[in-house]
Amino acid sequence: MRMNTLSNHTSINNQAGFILTITCPDRPGIVHAVSQFLFEKGANILDSAQYSDTVTGRFFMRIHFVVDPATVSQDQLQNSFDLIGRRFQMLWNFYDALKKPRVLVMVSSYGHCLNDLLFRTKSDLLPIEIAGIVSNHHDYLQLAKSYDIPFHFLDIKSSTDAKKAQQEEILLSLIEQEKIDFIVLARYMQILSDKVCQQLAGRVINIHHSFLPSFKGAKPYFQAHQRGVKLIGATAHYVTTDLDEGPIIEQEVLRVNHAMSPDQLAAAGRDAECLALSKAVRWHAEQRIFVNGKSTVIFQ
Repeated sequence: MRMNTLSNHTSINNQAGFILTITCPDRPGIVHAVSQFLFEKGANILDSAQYSDTVTGRFFMRIHFVVDPATVSQDQLQNSFDLIGRRFQMLWNFYDALKKPRVLVMVSSYGHCLNDLLFRTKSDLLPIEIAGIVSNHHDYLQLAKSYDIPFHFLDIKSSTDAKKAQQEEILLSLIEQEKIDFIVLARYMQILSDKVCQQLAGRVINIHHSFLPSFKGAKPYFQAHQRGVKLIGATAHYVTTDLDEGPIIEQEVLRVNHAMSPDQLAAAGRDAECLALSKAVRWHAEQRIFVNGKSTVIFQ
């Protein structure tokens, strides 16, 4: 089964070629069949990683390779690989390694993750194109303008807001209209509906302000301070209908001590959030993440 390709956008990294991703039931002959296929296409493999999960019985593979563009196109690779894909019951795809995915960033009133993503992207430290910023506040309108990125205001004040369904329809239309490849919740403080989570499954990355499992509810750093925690952190994960329980992509932790105030803990936590989220965004953009049930396989 062939999964949908990314739309034709600009550069994902500075190495040309294609990225082939594969997941399928594990069985003998997969690596041989794939290697033989690439050899027959005159491919030179730049990077290859594979993993066999003995618990789930699934096989995962990512290969970055180059071919002569004058003789082999992405469409030709897609069409000619179909027989192998069917034979091994694969979920597979070829991605152009010189195309950046289009990303929509959603944010509320905390802007540190948004600012970090904008800076890293502008500095060519993240292989993405931020096609728009969505917020339920106007706080970062000027920041978006300074980067010449469209800003979209969604008037949602709470998870029970009567306007929420209407505003989410606007969001889904925007995603389709702008050909968005994936969405980043950069401290967006509204809960997405089950409908949106299901429709965008595997395409929404969230950053949680703690090392999950965590202190839930309001003022997590105040709770952490009261309990005398020695480690704080942040967790980047995929969004599912189960709140903050989606497959984990990356976690960052920092050691703290009794002398730090709640504000100092929060400041350290913001650094952890930015780092974990930027890694998750990069790995997703570079096709390094495979969802494996409730977990992930990541070829770093």
